[in-house]
Amino acid sequence: MDGLHTTAQPVDADQLHAARTLADAPVGAWPQADWWKAYGDAQLDALIEEGLANSPSPKIAQDRVQKALAFARAADAARSPNINATLSSSRQRFSENYIYPPGVGGEWYTMNQLQLNIDYDFDLWNRHRAAYAGALNEAQATQVDQYAAQLLLSTSVARAFIQLQHAHEQRDVAQAMLAEREHLLDLTRQRVAAGIDSDLELKQAEAMVPATRQQLVQIDETLAVTRNQIAALIGRGPDRGLDIARPRLQLPSAAALPSRVPADLIGRRPDVLAQRLRVAAAAENITVAKADFYPDVNLAAFVGLQSLGLSEFLNSGSAIAGVGPALTLPIFHGGNARANLAGKNADYDLAVDQYNQTLVDALHDVADQLAALRSVDAQRAELDRAIAAATDAYALAQQRYQAGMDDYLQVLSAQEQLLQQDIFDIDLRARALDASISLIRALGGGLDMPVDLSTAASTKEN
Repeated sequence: MDGLHTTAQPVDADQLHAARTLADAPVGAWPQADWWKAYGDAQLDALIEEGLANSPSPKIAQDRVQKALAFARAADAARSPNINATLSSSRQRFSENYIYPPGVGGEWYTMNQLQLNIDYDFDLWNRHRAAYAGALNEAQATQVDQYAAQLLLSTSVARAFIQLQHAHEQRDVAQAMLAEREHLLDLTRQRVAAGIDSDLELKQAEAMVPATRQQLVQIDETLAVTRNQIAALIGRGPDRGLDIARPRLQLPSAAALPSRVPADLIGRRPDVLAQRLRVAAAAENITVAKADFYPDVNLAAFVGLQSLGLSEFLNSGSAIAGVGPALTLPIFHGGNARANLAGKNADYDLAVDQYNQTLVDALHDVADQLAALRSVDAQRAELDRAIAAATDAYALAQQRYQAGMDDYLQVLSAQEQLLQQDIFDIDLRARALDASISLIRALGGGLDMPVDLSTAASTKEN
């Protein structure tokens, strides 16, 4: 084993400095397992619960868990004695010209044997223990992957639900704008009839009405597609989407971060925890590979009955028994054991590097979502002032137009500015909801599975 060792080391989460980045965030609790209930929409609660119960994605993850647990049980079975029973009976003619004495040679006899065989591996070098521990770590990682699949599904349903609410709010704006433009069209027709405006203003007013109706058709398409998307996410057919009513989501209180970010992300983020468990599994596989360099000691024993013919089969004189150790010493395998250990060392280094990258990405994900929420808050203050100014400007433009002091272009310009501010408003609300859910996902979505770091941290000693 000379020269064969691991090189990677897991990153200490506390070494990933983020104090200044996260300093201004209010301190709060970690997300709850049913985090979606904080958004105040019972329909969203029902959709997510329906999806978790019926969508194929969590079920696929559950199938993988069962498969991994089966491998772990198989590895555990190797640590127990192996006991087999055999019963055989054969009719045989013995040779007259072989070792059999007269009276036996040349005759037909029935050979009967009942034997109980016991084989036990002492596992002096912890091969089977390590194999079982590695398989168990991998099974636990797949269980965390199952939660990750559930988190992905729940957040995907919630984000699609936000898109649906956003589309409804866009339709409200477009519908109100259509009513305004139809009103202005009627007013323009009256002004043309009175000789105040020309046909140019009339054509401009007429063009805006079908353009707004086209926007409504596009929004209706978005509503239909989003309903279909939600239905597919929860494992239902498109007709289920037709029953989804208008969302009524409310943004929870201001975003807060737990005080133990980033350290507790190790036990809160599914991807980080799963990768940490895979590091531990890779460490155990190194122990298994090292056992190939040492002698293997087994104990074999048997007990049973053996006889020629059935008449004496159950007599005590037919008893057979034996016991003895078996020693296997590896001498020359053409470098196979070294190659296997080198591969397991590389697997460990790969798992550690993937864990380190996952942890870095997780912390950046939290910081990104926090930055998005801060930006939304800053934009909200500015947008409220812009909406107030645009509303006043549009009202003033309408009054001047009705009084004949301005032309239609002035009204149209003020109207477009107000429309843009209204669109920015609903976009910002949707973005705030989306960033809030993304922060919950970045914080693990309610997972709480503290993991013992000692196993992976001490693997370097291997």
